[in-house]
Amino acid sequence: MSEHRLEVADVFRLHEQEFLEKWGRKLSTQQLRVFRDICTCRTSALGAHIEECDGCSRQIIAYDSCRNRHCPKCQTTARDKWLAGRAAELLPVSYCHMVFTLPHELVPIALQNPRIVYSILFRAVSETLLTLAADPRLLGAHVGILAVLHTWNQKILLHPHLHCLLPAGGLSLDRSRWIGCRQRFCLPVPVLRKMFRNKFLALLAAAFRKKKLRFSGSITHLANSAAFDRLYRLLKSKKWVVYAKRPFGGPGHVIKYLARYTHRVAIANGRLIAMQMAK
Repeated sequence: MSEHRLEVADVFRLHEQEFLEKWGRKLSTQQLRVFRDICTCRTSALGAHIEECDGCSRQIIAYDSCRNRHCPKCQTTARDKWLAGRAAELLPVSYCHMVFTLPHELVPIALQNPRIVYSILFRAVSETLLTLAADPRLLGAHVGILAVLHTWNQKILLHPHLHCLLPAGGLSLDRSRWIGCRQRFCLPVPVLRKMFRNKFLALLAAAFRKKKLRFSGSITHLANSAAFDRLYRLLKSKKWVVYAKRPFGGPGHVIKYLARYTHRVAIANGRLIAMQMAK
């Protein structure tokens, strides 16, 4: 029998009680469910089923999976199913990859208001892309967008950014013909950067005026209108980060590319080396 390899679930189970005592009240319902699912995945807690070999008819009892897309052991199945669905939607054309990143000053606000801030991020990016793509001076077409939210970077630090894939062209505004990109990039980055920044800040300010945002801890002062206005002006003066790659391959390349960016977990089992108790 092969030696058991350390898993995220092992860490969770060993420190479950002390973790929940300290942080349980701060976890959302969804976060708590993910934690519980990872702890019970492929254990007797979720039940079991019988697997039989097609060749020798040998049977074994296998514990059921939690099927949570955040689980390191279950993400592959969920990813493959999602990718199969997206493959059916892709067009036989080249695609463009763009990344829209929030400035670090917005990270604490996003941490305390994830649903609102990330909804604003999706809306600001989609409106920016659709508006500029429809401009006859740039493309003059209706385009499709596939967007995937990432909230962390390779160092597992909060780093909200949106990966976008869109065809290198679109349907003409009268929907009578296909219009391909006429430039090295689908849309000019400086224009994308400015419109994205302005739309995001306008939507964030509207949420603030409607008192939809909450501020606590180190950003409590932002609940004050004067402090929020200062932050707004600072962000308005900054050059926001928008990354764009040249158009690359067709549907096959897109699927392989998406596989690296979707249904990833921050800490996979393969990244764990050892678990030691702190002295």
